[in-house]
Amino acid sequence: MAYLDNIRTFIRVYELGSMSAAARDLRVSAAVASSRISNLEAHLNVRLFQRTTRMLAPTEQGVLFYRGASKIVEAVEEAEADVNDVTSTPRGNLFVAAPLGVGQRLIAPAVPDFKATQPLINIRLRLSDRKLDLTSEGLDAAFFLGVPEDSSLRIRKIADCPRVLCAAPSYIAARGQPASSTALRTTEHDCLNLRYPGAPEFQWSLQTPEGVQKIPVSGPFECDHGDVLTHWALAGHGIILKPVFEVADYLADGRLVPVLEDEPPIPIQMACLYSHRRRQDPKARLFIDFMVEHIQSALKAI
Repeated sequence: MAYLDNIRTFIRVYELGSMSAAARDLRVSAAVASSRISNLEAHLNVRLFQRTTRMLAPTEQGVLFYRGASKIVEAVEEAEADVNDVTSTPRGNLFVAAPLGVGQRLIAPAVPDFKATQPLINIRLRLSDRKLDLTSEGLDAAFFLGVPEDSSLRIRKIADCPRVLCAAPSYIAARGQPASSTALRTTEHDCLNLRYPGAPEFQWSLQTPEGVQKIPVSGPFECDHGDVLTHWALAGHGIILKPVFEVADYLADGRLVPVLEDEPPIPIQMACLYSHRRRQDPKARLFIDFMVEHIQSALKAI
């Protein structure tokens, strides 16, 4: 298995562009990762990466080897999946990502239940509101809200999630209810926005009397953490756009109140993204099936 470990390490270094990042991803030390690359280069008698103090880049031979190495690892993983299918004992680590709100409220609470049914599968859950790349970050599956940009990946739709514009009663008392979506286009109201590297422009898609309109909005605060926006809204600092499941408790107890109920946001798709393979890893399939059923049941109960 040492040679295969060397190849897997090479692939992660190539995809992440960093020896230290690959080492963290593989849960080994940087020295081990570097040694594996050196052993692979010695075996092939070529240099796979050009190394400087400031960067690491694949050589021409490295680019060529990556194409074949990826096929080798994929073939091994598919063979392992076939064995797991036959033995009915899926095992190993699953690397899964989700937005903070989805992960905290819908996925993380169900992970121990999944583990109880599949004790040989370990879940490595990463929560982030920023966009994630499955390939470069070594993910087996990523739950998301919205529409993915990468059409080469497979999508498992889970549900269309209703959304709501809402604010704290103290904000409404101070600033008033917006008369229409037009009020959100001006400085008359403060809109609290999710911002991260690569985030789209700030536009809220609302169902207006003229049909669905993309309303440009702005406000004094931005953050890449969705729960921070919710806490700002609870403190009376502005209006937020949220899936109902994220703020249902606050709406129920009155700490947040709906805004512009006559011009509601359009629902947002919740789905799971996973790599396109000839035969999907059975442990990933088990986890996705389990979570889809759990999430659908949880959303119906809200």
